[in-house]
Amino acid sequence: MMSFAVSWPWIALGAALVLFVLLAAGDGLATDRRVPRGHDLTWLAWLGFALSLLHQFEESGIDLFGRPYALLGALCTGLGYRDAVACPVPLSFLTAYNAGAVWLAGLFGALAASRRPLLALTVFALPLGNLILQIGAAMGLARYNPGLGTGLLMLPLAAWAMLVAMNRHKAGLRALAAVLGAAVLSALVTVAGLAAVLKGVMGEGLLAVLLVLLAALPAGLMLLASRQPAPAPAPVPARSKGTPTRRAAPRRPREPASAA
Repeated sequence: MMSFAVSWPWIALGAALVLFVLLAAGDGLATDRRVPRGHDLTWLAWLGFALSLLHQFEESGIDLFGRPYALLGALCTGLGYRDAVACPVPLSFLTAYNAGAVWLAGLFGALAASRRPLLALTVFALPLGNLILQIGAAMGLARYNPGLGTGLLMLPLAAWAMLVAMNRHKAGLRALAAVLGAAVLSALVTVAGLAAVLKGVMGEGLLAVLLVLLAALPAGLMLLASRQPAPAPAPVPARSKGTPTRRAAPRRPREPASAA
């Protein structure tokens, strides 16, 4: 029986295929029937989640060249190790990030989009952070790395979802900054955490916990960005200098009671 660390990419593929069928078959995953599916943020969130699952399979399942579990080997080669056997990168690194952080953040963003539409954008944050690292690796090594093909498809989809959020839900620069900020921070934490493990500064278990906790980062930043400021108190009108102040009229003294 395959361990979860090896079988999760195939679970991701199965879930992606189911979601693609549901997305194409009808409007069951959309929440606003007044607009086409491509203009509904909930539907776009589920599409982004399905694409991220397919992206994971290209990374750690079978890549575009038919190589199984290719991302670990490419990562180890990029770090200077001859193969995955001699590489100290733990399997829990990929499992915790993908089957932990990305799955949890994607599910939460897609499920919460019906009540808080801007949370749909958080589905794209961690995959975009992963794409930053992949594009950097591809440019540095001047070659394809596993996951790059489906990862590039995430860019136009995320851009379109942001346009829909701006046009229909008044999303502004703060919402865009929340998505991009979560993407960059997740990439930095991922790289720094792996480097700490390889140098013996951090244990594998602590890194796995840290990566799973990244699931809360996109939603947390988006909720902060979309929080409405408290209304300012109404200003007290200033009294002009030329306006005379009204003084209370002096009391009249009581008259003494007359003697009977």
